[in-house]
Amino acid sequence: MLLSREKTAFYLKDLETPIGKFVNLTIAGLVLLSSVIFVAQTYNLSDNLRNFLDSIDTVVLLIFSIEYLLRVWSEENKIKYIFSFYSLIDLIAIVPYFLGGVDISFVRLLRWFRILRLIRFIDNKFFWGVSTEDSLVSTRILFTLFAIIFIYSGLIYQVEHPVNSENFATFLDAFYFSIVTMTTVGFGDVTPISELGRLLTVLMILTGIALIPWQVGDLIKRLVKTANQVETICSGCGLSFHDTDAKFCKVCGTNLRNHS
Repeated sequence: MLLSREKTAFYLKDLETPIGKFVNLTIAGLVLLSSVIFVAQTYNLSDNLRNFLDSIDTVVLLIFSIEYLLRVWSEENKIKYIFSFYSLIDLIAIVPYFLGGVDISFVRLLRWFRILRLIRFIDNKFFWGVSTEDSLVSTRILFTLFAIIFIYSGLIYQVEHPVNSENFATFLDAFYFSIVTMTTVGFGDVTPISELGRLLTVLMILTGIALIPWQVGDLIKRLVKTANQVETICSGCGLSFHDTDAKFCKVCGTNLRNHS
């Protein structure tokens, strides 16, 4: 029995029903799998293993392409969806497959952005396995930091490896350089030599100065706040954690002393 547009749209967004969970967790798993493949391909692999990983990545791209078409087909306002943030991220994920013969360097740069597909799940507690809003915010911050570092590492590797393979031999080298640069430590033991590589380095530094301290500071505040809370489930709204000296729920005002 063919699914209607409404049901297709529902299952592509749902994380509560078994079908919705299966669909979305499969998509998330494929995003992570493709990212692992990108990293693995930066190392010296046998031709057979490299061809095998390429085949898997091609299958993943085909699945993403089908998913994208289903999302467009199931939306009522297709034009609005096509130009939405999530749609553009989905499109970036599959563009390399269709533009493979146009400009291989440009295509390889785009594929590192595929990790951003997980943004769709960033506000879902079930996906991350957390139970409180503070935990969700902390998880969101950690994912943001990871995604930024992962993308920059992939980009600098893709740009520098062909011309500077001694310093950027593998993804780990690029990852090390990204961490050192974005934290503004600047050891100077690894430096880019291409113009695009230097431009990326400037962007890393600016990102490190503007974003990293803010995100890490926010994360520390959340962790300190969580450490000063105890588990007291509110009978009114179900909020699980409150300050140790709280008498009333900060969300709905229910008397918490009745739980004692």
